[in-house]
Amino acid sequence: MNDNDRSIVGFAMLAHATVHTYELSIPIFVVVWLQQFSTTTALLGTIVAVGYALFGIGALPGGVLADLLSARTVVIGCLLGMGGSFLLLGFAPGIPTIALALGLWGVAASVYHPAGLSLLSTGVSERGTGFAYHGMAGNVGIAFGPLATALLLLAFDWRTVAGLLSIPAALAVAYAVTAEFDEMAAVRADGGADEGRGGGPSSLGEFVTGTRTLFTAGFALAICVVLMNGVFYRGVLTFLPDVLGGFLPPITDYVRLFDPGSPMAEEFDLASYVYAGLLTVGIAGQYAGGKLTDRISVTTGLIGVFAALAVVAVLFVPAAQAGLGPLLAVSAVLGFVLFAIQPLYQATIAEYSPPDDRGLSYGFTYLANFGVGAAGAALSGILLSAVGTDGTFLALAAFPVLGAALAVALSRVGTRRGAA
Repeated sequence: MNDNDRSIVGFAMLAHATVHTYELSIPIFVVVWLQQFSTTTALLGTIVAVGYALFGIGALPGGVLADLLSARTVVIGCLLGMGGSFLLLGFAPGIPTIALALGLWGVAASVYHPAGLSLLSTGVSERGTGFAYHGMAGNVGIAFGPLATALLLLAFDWRTVAGLLSIPAALAVAYAVTAEFDEMAAVRADGGADEGRGGGPSSLGEFVTGTRTLFTAGFALAICVVLMNGVFYRGVLTFLPDVLGGFLPPITDYVRLFDPGSPMAEEFDLASYVYAGLLTVGIAGQYAGGKLTDRISVTTGLIGVFAALAVVAVLFVPAAQAGLGPLLAVSAVLGFVLFAIQPLYQATIAEYSPPDDRGLSYGFTYLANFGVGAAGAALSGILLSAVGTDGTFLALAAFPVLGAALAVALSRVGTRRGAA
């Protein structure tokens, strides 16, 4: 990569990791909030779901902004908004302010993916390498967020930790305002016109026309596949640290890290570290899923991974009840498979959308996955209150089953299109 590529990729990697650091730190805070406030998993799940929904809903307007304005400007605004939201969270006296802070975080974070992906596609000449590093940075943030939050909670109360988590956004903004790069370098290198930004729809009519063109039967099925993944992803992860805590024994049963009764022993939550480890395994899942897209059809890969997710969901509670070893094993498999599907559905969207509408197609993708899929957080909270952990995982298993069925239907659409 040249200097311009490295500057853009470094900026995008830092911002991407920051977005997901915040996203996956929230479930760690959920465990604390359930203990400190008189609330239920149903109410807290709904509050978290609203924040996560806004994270996806803003993807479409975020994509339009990225086309109309400088992508750097949009990403800097995203970072400032996320950092400010966690500062507000650090001063939250109760559940209403927590809900407000999470909602503001969702709005700010929502614009990142369309803006960041747009920046990479127009500015980086070695796009494949740029996207690879970008994805890896996202997974580092996914694993680092809960781990850093759990470690900080050993020494500080949750409000202080929330305030400290605003620092990564501040550092990313400091880098962003000093980094020098050309956002349109790759477009010019490919022979495109040097017109800068401003290529988004200029009217509601153009947006509607582009959407109608995009939504073929194949693309609509692909979006439904993404939606099934989004609901399952959010439904499983939101309360997973709390769920794991119900199965894990005290750490002192296995190793004496701290003196019993000491403040560190009281604050140490083994479930948070198992959760972080599960997400770290997801990095390997992402790599494996990406390799699969080069070797088999995306629909075949989706069917296989969805089937694996359904099996893991059904077996998760029995394995967790069998002891620490089976719990760690099934958690590792869940983390691997849960993230292996991401490259597959991203490649599916590319396969069933025209290149000229790729930005719009990924806007709808993140709207479905992060926006509508956020309902999984509320659903799992309600299910945990009503039917317990066993019933929750059995109910959530229905979504990968539906995803596999939709992938089968999508493969037939692809066959007919190929034959035509």
